[in-house]
Amino acid sequence: MNSVIVVLIVIVISYLIGSIPTAVWVGKLFYGVDIRDHGSGNAGATNTFRVLGWKCGIFVSLIDILKGFVAAYYVSQIGFELGGIPKYAFNIWNIDIFMRITAGLFAVIGHIYPIYAGFKGGKGVITAAGMLLGVEPISISLALTIFVIVLLTSRYVSLASILATFSYPLFLLFMRYGLGMEYIDGSLMVLGSIVAIGILLKHTANIKRLMNGTENRIKSFSPAKGKLNEKESA
Repeated sequence: MNSVIVVLIVIVISYLIGSIPTAVWVGKLFYGVDIRDHGSGNAGATNTFRVLGWKCGIFVSLIDILKGFVAAYYVSQIGFELGGIPKYAFNIWNIDIFMRITAGLFAVIGHIYPIYAGFKGGKGVITAAGMLLGVEPISISLALTIFVIVLLTSRYVSLASILATFSYPLFLLFMRYGLGMEYIDGSLMVLGSIVAIGILLKHTANIKRLMNGTENRIKSFSPAKGKLNEKESA
């Protein structure tokens, strides 16, 4: 099969998987609310924790991680099963890693702009973490460690997401050139950086609020009882 067609098949399937609006569907099915009408208005795990509580937040987080992981780890391999895709390009880029990140990237795009929910989704951080877990687990595990440390010390989910995202390509560079891990090739570093930049751009408003001292902290993982009709800044 033509390699272009194979790549397009992988992209479409990955996007459709990423488009599953977990927070929106769970909120409507079990609570009768559209998560986008409450809290920050964001259809992601952070707002789910804030509005619907920790149990629902954990469930949404796990599904959103799985979306990225399934796309990167499994859907990406469809291309090799169907044939037409070489293992290396120009004897430099590992196409397997390239396909994993490409599939995962479109799952992230699907999460941010879900076709099933009017193209209004989340910010893609957790889905991106799942994607990168399916590509290279060491670097993303280090970035997730940064996320947890910053979250627990600052209570700012946005700051934790931003710093973890920023640290990811730095960990890749250190692993490749500091530790000599040759499997960290050009495609992983370039595309991993693109994903990081995209997520940082999605947090532009949060960065401004952090600088102004107006960003919301996570005070509790319990549901915001009696506040479902109050909408905070995104």
